[in-house]
Amino acid sequence: MKALLVGGSGMIGSLIIEQCLHSEHINEVISLVRKPSTQNHHKLTQIIIQDFEEYTDINDIFQNVAVGFFCIGAYTGQVSNDVFKKITVDYAVAFASALKRNSQVANLCMLSGAGADRTEKSRTAFARFKGMAENQISELEMTFFSFRPAYIYPVSPRKEPNLMYRISRILYPLIKLFGKNASIKSTELAKAMFHVGLNGADMEILENKDILEHV
Repeated sequence: MKALLVGGSGMIGSLIIEQCLHSEHINEVISLVRKPSTQNHHKLTQIIIQDFEEYTDINDIFQNVAVGFFCIGAYTGQVSNDVFKKITVDYAVAFASALKRNSQVANLCMLSGAGADRTEKSRTAFARFKGMAENQISELEMTFFSFRPAYIYPVSPRKEPNLMYRISRILYPLIKLFGKNASIKSTELAKAMFHVGLNGADMEILENKDILEHV
């Protein structure tokens, strides 16, 4: 099986690549990146691209794909609303459309987020744009799974992107006490996305508790 991924340099994308590389079911992994990582594996090919909205010149990369993973994201407040929409909606829909055109039976797993609003009326850009991306991809009528994690606990230490995430990491033992809708480990989310990518699920939208059931 061939897996195709964008966002492989991020926390979840990199963990999904590890899942793919160690799986006997996956024999080829293609990661679309702006800058290649130092990761080296006989299954892994890194393709450098600059425009995540235009894939016409690399249509062959999207052919014979069994599962695609969209893991590109931006943190709220780090970019303007226009750029946030481009990354969250336009990049996701462009990737999904290219996958549908070239590998119609492929599964697509997208990293969304808790609170994604498919009415597209939320005043919060994150919720509104995540819901918009889900709607537009769902309309492509492909096999699509959207993952809506709550707080993601980074199992491997990292530089947290903002104060809220630094506080959340410290408070994680307390956050866990709120149950299966409150948090998930980064490794758990990656495993669930990988398993659903290979095996499918009985729902298009997977909330935090649903994701944990597929680990």
